[in-house]
Amino acid sequence: MDAPAPTAMASGERGLGAARYCLLVLLCLFAFLPGISTLPPTDRDESRFVQSTKQMVETGNYIDIRLQDENRYKKPIGIYWLQSAAVLLSGDGAAAPIWVYRLVSVLGATLAVLAAGWLGARMFGATAGMIAGAVMAGILMLAFEARIAKTDATLLATAVFAQAALARLYLGDREGAPPARAAPWVFWAAQGAAILIKGPVVPLLSALTVAAVAFFDKDRAWLKKLKPLRGILLAVLICVPWLALITWKSGAAFWQESVGKDLLGKVGGAQESHGAPPGYYALIFMLFFWPFAVAGIEAGLKALNRFRTDPRLLFCLAWYIPYWIVVEAIPTKLPHYMLPAYPALALLIAWAATDAGAAGIPFRRWQVWLRRLAVAGFVVVTVLLAAASLGATPYLMKTFSWWGLLAAVLALLAGWLGSGIRPIAEPLPRIASAAIASAALFAVLTVFVLPGLKPVWLSPQIAEQFRKMKPCPDSRLIATGYAEPSLVFLAGTDTLLAGPEDAAKALAADRCAVAVVDGRDVGKFMSALPGGQASVDEVSTIRGVNYSKGTERLLILFRDKR
Repeated sequence: MDAPAPTAMASGERGLGAARYCLLVLLCLFAFLPGISTLPPTDRDESRFVQSTKQMVETGNYIDIRLQDENRYKKPIGIYWLQSAAVLLSGDGAAAPIWVYRLVSVLGATLAVLAAGWLGARMFGATAGMIAGAVMAGILMLAFEARIAKTDATLLATAVFAQAALARLYLGDREGAPPARAAPWVFWAAQGAAILIKGPVVPLLSALTVAAVAFFDKDRAWLKKLKPLRGILLAVLICVPWLALITWKSGAAFWQESVGKDLLGKVGGAQESHGAPPGYYALIFMLFFWPFAVAGIEAGLKALNRFRTDPRLLFCLAWYIPYWIVVEAIPTKLPHYMLPAYPALALLIAWAATDAGAAGIPFRRWQVWLRRLAVAGFVVVTVLLAAASLGATPYLMKTFSWWGLLAAVLALLAGWLGSGIRPIAEPLPRIASAAIASAALFAVLTVFVLPGLKPVWLSPQIAEQFRKMKPCPDSRLIATGYAEPSLVFLAGTDTLLAGPEDAAKALAADRCAVAVVDGRDVGKFMSALPGGQASVDEVSTIRGVNYSKGTERLLILFRDKR
């Protein structure tokens, strides 16, 4: 394979420079911060993470992971430690609001954007670096994950750091760059951190990238620069101490839950009703890489026609395609599983937008039809996003929302700018404008539109009514028929989730308790009360929609009469 023309990898240039990094940071703050305090805790993954972190702070036990009285061993400790640090630094302790926990995801997403910008600049030049960073800051998937207090935005940061270090070693060797002394240590440190956050996802991503690069590029001498023996030792030193401690504390329970049930369960079959056939990620790509999905497909197709003569394109395709094939083959599928591969497409978009030769690369016949299909799908997704933004408030709240109208306009604007179907400006201003419009859309949605959809947010309503009516300062909430973890986070760790009979007995035994009962369970609840219906007061009624299941809910709050 012929080496490409010298880039910043070979020249030793630092890439973006301080001013451009500052611009990317400002873009990230605009893209990710709005909404983290106004959007209520979401079910179910986010609320499980933050409640488990809250219990760590409450108990001072930073080794074990528990959700109320149950072990939570599906994921390692990393994200809980980071969230605990944020909570402790806030000064509020276990009473910290949800936005404190979400700051970890905001930081992870910002670091991922900056790392993508750095790598884009080193591979294709400073303008390309800004484009790669802007694309990552603007896509829908990261806009969501950056606002949610769980693993994926932080995992993305470790993935981009690891892949950037890998690219520095491979491309630097191909271009004759000076030895990258820090790169192997960054690579292995990122692997260790990634394992501590979410297990083997990033090691799998990097291993697949190395395998694909080695298959197409027969010059494999660069692999020695990874310093595998010392590097693996570094990764082990990062992740093994906690793994040893949790094994000592839990015995085999952690490994049975995390590896036996969670990891192998997802590989062997569809877990938690999240199964889908191969092709799922291709179908949802238009939505979750929006508004740059068409640009991503165009750049990827051009790279496929040129990668054999350009190691930079080979690396980006080796980053994306093998990982995509593997996650398509796994029966359990969730949209965010593809997020660690998305920076590769952002880099290809940056290349296609700034490389003079990329514009002249012709599409093959099947690629022309694929592009047309992509454009059609993109138009549909953009229109649906605009329609959902405009129609959510009238549908659920029976009132018109000017914020919803603004969001719809921003969706159409971001889609037009991001598609590149009819370029209206130079690549960087156009893509940056699309990212800003996309960021503004999600800011409006998460600050003004979504929080106002009261029927959707049942847990905050229950917790608010509970605080207003609880007869004692230390009153306990008892819930039957509604077991969302967000309710536990908002109402207190001692919230009892029980069946109607056990809930009735618990309310009868505790005069300070308040019970929230699903309308379908009221009969069983009443018949199980020792004193019957006359022993309780119905103090509040809440109607809404459980968005996790898509069902209408009627919830009634009761208090003991005595």
